[in-house]
Amino acid sequence: MPAYHSSLMDSDTKMIGNMALLPLKTQFKGPAPRETKDSDIIDEAIYYFKANVFFKNYEIKNEADRTLIYVTLYISECLKKLQKCNSRGQGEKEMYTLGITNFPIPGEPGFPLNAMYVKPGNKQEDEVMRGYLQQIRQETGLRLCDKVFDPATDKPSKWWMCFVKRQFMNKSLSAPGQ
Repeated sequence: MPAYHSSLMDSDTKMIGNMALLPLKTQFKGPAPRETKDSDIIDEAIYYFKANVFFKNYEIKNEADRTLIYVTLYISECLKKLQKCNSRGQGEKEMYTLGITNFPIPGEPGFPLNAMYVKPGNKQEDEVMRGYLQQIRQETGLRLCDKVFDPATDKPSKWWMCFVKRQFMNKSLSAPGQ
């Protein structure tokens, strides 16, 4: 069975490096355009996460797939943090902290997928990419809390936590041992 790919790439989609700058449904400030449709790249990544996380290889068919890969890897990081949380409130605090912490972008040492991503062309593109990825990180963390925490018990769902040890493409956004 092949991996799921993004269906959100349009001919007029803006690019940063070789990554698609896709619209987001978010209240966080950043360079992403506002999404008017029902779903965006974050919804797509969360929806396909449980299936895609099992794949060790992933064929990139368009630039939106690079954004999907990043969000999928970030969801894995979020789940590692959420497994230690006892309530949704604590989980939201962890996601906020993880979303705003300093992180490497393509082209910087420490970014795990430098072979697949092109470094931003100039300082302005660098700032746009960092802002876009931070916007994705903040919104993904918030939406993931909606999915992961059971409203009745306020505990993380075992059906999400069982994916904590899985690594998409044998990669991780965090350094080894973190």
